[in-house]
Amino acid sequence: MPIEFTPFPPQLAAHYRARGYWIDQPLTRALDTQAAARPEAIAMIDGPHQLTYAEVARQAAAMADRLRQQGFGPGDRAVVQLPNCTEFVIVFHALLRAGIAPVNAIFSHRQLEMTSYIDQLRPALLIGDRGHELFADDRFLTAIDAQGIRPAQVILRGETLADWLTDTTEPAQPATPTAPDEVAFFQLSGGSTGTPKLIPRTHNDYDYSIRASAEICGLTPQTRFLCALPAAHNFTLSSPGILGVFHAGGCIVMAPSPEPAACFELIARYRIDLAALVPSAVQLWLTHAESHGAPAPLRQLLVGGASFAPTTAARVPPVLGAALQQVFGMAEGLVNYTRLGDDPDTTFTTQGRPISPDDEIRVLDPETGQPAPDGQPGALAVRGPYTFRGYYRSPAHNVQAFDADGFYHSGDLVVRRPDGYLRVVGRIKDQINRGGEKIAAEEVEALLLRHPAIRQAALIALPDATMGERSVAFIVSAEPLKPTALRRHLSGLGLASYKLPDHFRSLDALPLTPIGKTDKRRLRALLTEEDHNEGALT
Repeated sequence: MPIEFTPFPPQLAAHYRARGYWIDQPLTRALDTQAAARPEAIAMIDGPHQLTYAEVARQAAAMADRLRQQGFGPGDRAVVQLPNCTEFVIVFHALLRAGIAPVNAIFSHRQLEMTSYIDQLRPALLIGDRGHELFADDRFLTAIDAQGIRPAQVILRGETLADWLTDTTEPAQPATPTAPDEVAFFQLSGGSTGTPKLIPRTHNDYDYSIRASAEICGLTPQTRFLCALPAAHNFTLSSPGILGVFHAGGCIVMAPSPEPAACFELIARYRIDLAALVPSAVQLWLTHAESHGAPAPLRQLLVGGASFAPTTAARVPPVLGAALQQVFGMAEGLVNYTRLGDDPDTTFTTQGRPISPDDEIRVLDPETGQPAPDGQPGALAVRGPYTFRGYYRSPAHNVQAFDADGFYHSGDLVVRRPDGYLRVVGRIKDQINRGGEKIAAEEVEALLLRHPAIRQAALIALPDATMGERSVAFIVSAEPLKPTALRRHLSGLGLASYKLPDHFRSLDALPLTPIGKTDKRRLRALLTEEDHNEGALT
């Protein structure tokens, strides 16, 4: 049976088809097209390994067919956690081909997040990596088994995954994807309240975003794209990312991280001309380039995922020798780009304009809900041909996130120019954007409160020139606590390392608003006062 989700209204769906946005093809379309037209072209490079389009398609088909033979298919779900590697791309296409809807977990996620995804999705399949600490032994599998949520089939890279990718016998009835207007896979939300919510994406809506992104960014069969950010990120996957490169027939070069020395060497060795980074990684690349030279032949750099200072943006072309495109997108749908050829002021000071003429943007006064005039900050609301219509099995949250007209309220504060370009100036949602990774304050606060000595806890963002934002945890405790002990406490509860607070401050009590909630504005103000170091944990 199809996976339940909130569909697009029929009238809008018909309009999107008539406009040519939705073409009723599966997300495997691009790979299949390239494998048929250019089978020997190199699709992916991962260290010493190179795979042609024909080889990628063959391995994906082999796994999909074997899954079908084992009884898996449409209506089933999967949780996948793989690093930046060729298997990530092949497994994703195999699951799509088999009609199995995956969620791709970030490789840095640990027990807390992975257990949540499994509990939310109740997947038939779990695909992981023996190189990850969760799967280095069987303790995690034993734990989810004890909770009654262990998937029926566990496949691990470094153990059995290679066998699943091997073509054995020709199936009498090959696996097939789900219908184009049904759920293809799940994206992860930014996680503004606790563990990320799941975002159902259909073949039609996501494929349009990919095709449009590839066109806006000028991708061609000669494009060589450096995949240095986590492959599971929406930015890396589709903006234009891995799937956009496949659509254009280019080549993807995998890198384990954006570390500049290794990436610059890959750029030179494989003649890479396109890369995507978050602002914190751009800072590292700029520093490295100033002492070691620009990463030739890089010609184009996409930057998104977090606030990007205009002064830093302006350094990209002269220092890195690459044209800059800013990207402001969300896993829920809307993606904005500056365009190649935009004037420098637009490129360096805005996060672009939407992909589609049918991206309907409302910028609303946060207090009144009335339209904010151009040039004034307002809350972003969006509806369009690739913006989802509801989180998976989250009716209460959907009531808050969507208005009566079906516009998704993202929680971002933006300023819109008369020409439609947006500048992101903040957020309504209570989350920290640390180098492009979204950290939900509520999640970290709840785990801090599980420490027996902590009475109150609040997490806030602190602006940072390198990471965009860092996190500061204010605590009220019954006894003095060292930061090392607090980080050890959070790590012991399974919190991912990037979510650990960068700084801690101790107070006698947290300031409260008149209605009794933690006054985070006052906490932020404390950090700017001359005596803000008093009570700091060192």
